Amino acid sequence: MKSISFDTTNAICGALFIATGAFFALQSLGLDLGTALRMGPGYFPFILACALILLGAIIFIQALRVEGEPVDPFAWRGMLFILPAPVFFGLTVRGLGFAPALFFTAFIACFASRRMNVVYAAILSLLLTIFSVAVFSYGLGLPFERFGPWVRF
Repeated sequence: MKSISFDTTNAICGALFIATGAFFALQSLGLDLGTALRMGPGYFPFILACALILLGAIIFIQALRVEGEPVDPFAWRGMLFILPAPVFFGLTVRGLGFAPALFFTAFIACFASRRMNVVYAAILSLLLTIFSVAVFSYGLGLPFERFGPWVRF
């Protein structure tokens, strides 16, 4: 008799997707769902939550069929640099403006990698900022301040 192989990484991911989807599905039930033709404010979040539950179930079922690698140690460095970066951007984009806030956000996020040094982080952040300003400000014409009131020249 063949034993069941189990991939713990995918099982944990699938379970987290299912739990997150169930939480948001229950929260959206408190809003008016409406119908497919006359959608209420809770319709779209409910559909997205159901899609997340479905994807989580697919990942969880797949975890029962394949044997995977053991779960690696938790990546604390990534958590300490990646998670605060968008928070920093959200808190400073109005004061600094789009370009400086994006530069510092990318600069902070660069140090999630152990191989990144200050020079490469500055170059990467500068290139990302130039590209983003060119695309979003000049290319798409989005109306935001490139430099905010905290850095007026």
